[in-house]
Parts: sequence; C-alpha cells; structure tokens
Amino acid sequence: AADKIRLIPQDFFAELCEQIIQHLNHKIPGINTAGLCQRIQTSGVDINIGDLAKIANTLSFLFSTAARNNLSTEELITTLGSGVSTLPKHALQVIRHVWNEQGKAIALSEDAGSMATVGQFVDMKWKLGVAMSSDACRSLKYPYVTVTLTVAEPSGQITDKSFEMTIPQFKNFFRQFKEMASVLETV
Repeated sequence: AADKIRLIPQDFFAELCEQIIQHLNHKIPGINTAGLCQRIQTSGVDINIGDLAKIANTLSFLFSTAARNNLSTEELITTLGSGVSTLPKHALQVIRHVWNEQGKAIALSEDAGSMATVGQFVDMKWKLGVAMSSDACRSLKYPYVTVTLTVAEPSGQITDKSFEMTIPQFKNFFRQFKEMASVLETV
C-alpha cells in the first residue's frame, strides 16, 4: 500500500483520510472511492479503484486500531515511521494533521471497535425499459424495471448493486415498500 500511496497527491490523500475519519465517526455512510479514483486519474495519476480501495481499507484499519488503543498523535506517527515499508513524508504529514484534528472524536464515539456487519442503504435509482427484440425473438415488446441500489459496505466502500424485474415483480416490490412505510408510520 505504501508504494501506491506515494502516487496519490497530498490533497487527494487528505480528502481520503477525511472521508475515512467521517465514516468512522458515523457522519457519512461510506467512502466514495470510485469518485475519488476518477478525480485522481483525471489529474494524471495512474491508479486503479482496486488499489485505492485497498489503501482506504488499510487507512480505515489504521485509524480504528489507533482509536481502540487510544494512541496519541506522536505514538501513531512513531509507530507508522518504524514500519517495514515506511509511508512517504506527505502521507505522514496528512495522517498527523487529520489524527491531531479529528482522531479523538473516533476514540470518544460510543464504540469505535464495532462496525455494522451489513451494508447501509445510500440511494436508489430506477428506470423503465422495453426489450424490443433479440436474436431468438423478433418482437418481444417486454417491459422491465432496472433498479440500482447504492450501498455503503461495512468496510466503508460505496458500491452499486443493480437488478432487473418484470412488471409483476416490480409491483410486488412496490407493495412491500408500501407495507414497510405503513409499519414505520405506526412506530
């Protein structure tokens, strides 16, 4: 991870660290690695989303472990500086600053060690489509609904999950959502 961190400009690395701290403090549902990766690539840095996700997971583990052990800024930086593959200077400066400013908030949160074991719903998009024809059938005229759910995984990564439904399946899906809404109104 240290080799890939060297590639990331300091401002983007700082933004990634800020998002991780906010996620650990339960202020945001997850870390938008896809959006950040695209912006880093646009700036001319050759990094893929898998590598950025690994860096985000490593930093998340680092910050949550430091919070669990109630490390001071100096203890954290000393520990990081003595590692086998040391981090670049700009990364240590960012980690020092972020931990100094917001690290104690993680330690003070109700339970820094417990993370959700299921994803958190962030957004839902849907669209109606019609399959006009295929290789096997000239005239389908088959309507369907495509649903894309945006979910923050327990690791903090934001991912999209897509699926298609027939109109009867979508009507059943909609009915279940109405039932949930009516139950929630009674709570």
